[in-house]
Amino acid sequence: MHLTRLALTDFRSYAGLSLELSPGVTTFSGPNGEGKTNLVEAIGYLATLGSHRVATDSPLVRRGADAAVLRAAVSGAQGSTLVEIEINPGRANRVRLNRAPMPRPRDILGALRTVLFAPEDLALVKGDPGERRRFLDELLVATAPRYAGLRADYERVLRQRTALLKSAGAKGHLRGAARESMTATLDAWDAQLAQAGAPLLAGRMRLVAALRPHVTAAYAAVSGGPVSGQPGESSGMSYRASALNIDGVDSAGVADTDVPGLQTAMLKALAGVRASELDRGVCLVGPHRDELELFIGELPARGYASHGESWSLALALRLASFALLKQGREDPVLILDDVFAELDTGRRDRLAALVADAEQVLVTAAVPADVPETLVGARFTVRAGVVAGAS
Repeated sequence: MHLTRLALTDFRSYAGLSLELSPGVTTFSGPNGEGKTNLVEAIGYLATLGSHRVATDSPLVRRGADAAVLRAAVSGAQGSTLVEIEINPGRANRVRLNRAPMPRPRDILGALRTVLFAPEDLALVKGDPGERRRFLDELLVATAPRYAGLRADYERVLRQRTALLKSAGAKGHLRGAARESMTATLDAWDAQLAQAGAPLLAGRMRLVAALRPHVTAAYAAVSGGPVSGQPGESSGMSYRASALNIDGVDSAGVADTDVPGLQTAMLKALAGVRASELDRGVCLVGPHRDELELFIGELPARGYASHGESWSLALALRLASFALLKQGREDPVLILDDVFAELDTGRRDRLAALVADAEQVLVTAAVPADVPETLVGARFTVRAGVVAGAS
């Protein structure tokens, strides 16, 4: 899979842009703040319906404009596909696939698949659990777009159940009929939360199991391989499910493919923490409270890994994602956004060697010399939102 054309209207710094692209390596270079990352952010948005830099759509629309339009022509095994998104902050976004309007934005997921490396990836190792949950969910959707609907269903139920808990907590200690009514209502919401959460939990657990060997191999490749006597040069990962870590919940025999078993475990866990939830007004069990645990040797990466180890592990997560997505399918588009400036020479060269054979690699760099010679191909310069072929 590769992009053949990218067109932007009123996106970030681009009032208008039409750019032809080819397979192989393409490098965009120029000073910081000139629009390089805006390009790859647009491509990532077309693939995931989200930005790796901001949580809302408003900053994506050029100042003074009401909406932004993104278009990408994608070439793959099934032929050419045109993906279009109109970003409307404060209103529903509109999408089209091969010029046909789609009922929901998520209906275009899968038409373009990308794996994006960016400086923000360091938060996958050093940041809060929410960063790692988002990583898993985005990769789940990339592997199977139906998870976008499952994730949306779970988040909807979670919001409504949390609002009920807050309302109950604000009313203090309920008595009599009011307490019975609240208990019955929570029982119903518990059932909905477990029903929506169990498939997402199962998907995450299967994904981590599939990803683990790829992460181990990629970490060894990026870091230069295990060094004798230095166990910190190996990596590991595990998924800690809140529903399976509550006292009184027997998780023995609950497999990651056992959705009914996971649903039952969630219900038991919710019952076990109900009093605490009512006291605190928050939902304490479910995929939104789970953690992807990363290790260097036997120590948690967060808080113990060095800067170099953290970078190697962040890169390994993205490389593992790429390896998983291409299994039996086309290569996703690989994007390296200002990554080489963050790495020492050894890691630069090893990363370049690992990605050079991808069908399409898009690289941004402030200094062209930061990009290893292994990654040769088309070159563009970016200045003040103008993209031009390098001389």
